[in-house]
Amino acid sequence: MRILTGNDLKTGAVTWWTGSDWSLHVEDAVDVTGNEDEIARVEEAERRVNVPYAIDAEMHQGHPRPAHIKDRIRALGPTVRQDLTLKPADPEIRNWVI
Repeated sequence: MRILTGNDLKTGAVTWWTGSDWSLHVEDAVDVTGNEDEIARVEEAERRVNVPYAIDAEMHQGHPRPAHIKDRIRALGPTVRQDLTLKPADPEIRNWVI
């Protein structure tokens, strides 16, 4: 499974491709395997996201989960202080082990 990520051009926030738009929540991401380059090209041209790129992911508790620790930290925020982390749209994501 591959999901597309990038940074919002206006705010710098980490974003995830939902199939039609960008979300702050990784659990909204969709599998883009085979289409990642085309989607990234179009979205970067629209100037909504900075340098979109595809990453490996796996399904975990029914939601996409970045396969690499770097991308998990990008998805969920800092690992030191829980008050600084992004609050997920789905509370079950909190059960992940980074």
